[in-house]
Amino acid sequence: MSEMRVIKKYPNRRLYDTVESRYITLDDVRRLVLNRVQFCVMDKRSQQDITRPVLLQVIAEQEQRDGTILSQDFLAELIRSHDLGLEGMLSSYLEQTLRLFLSAERPAGDPAAAASHLAHQNYQRWHSAQEEIFRTLMKAASAAPT
Repeated sequence: MSEMRVIKKYPNRRLYDTVESRYITLDDVRRLVLNRVQFCVMDKRSQQDITRPVLLQVIAEQEQRDGTILSQDFLAELIRSHDLGLEGMLSSYLEQTLRLFLSAERPAGDPAAAASHLAHQNYQRWHSAQEEIFRTLMKAASAAPT
């Protein structure tokens, strides 16, 4: 397994690839992701890991120039979801759903069948998640003092 590649972000907002010894752009970061290179982005001043915010910048840039994947309604619901206290579970569900979607075998010439199959698998996952939430809530309710 290769070593974690470190990208440093300087106060002037420039990104520096410590392996290639050169400044890089968000497009370069996107290429690292596409090539499955393991990396982290460290803020040079604070030494904090800022990989997630940089990846969000890459997504925002792609959404502006390449046609959208994330609808305005989806983004609004995503913002609202942060107040529900289900971040971990929702994050896991969305990640698994996207992996399932990207790895699914797509029948040649029949996108409707593929969509139906994915919807069925998604429903099964969502149903399992709902059952887990219900069990967790019931356990918490029974443990609460009366």
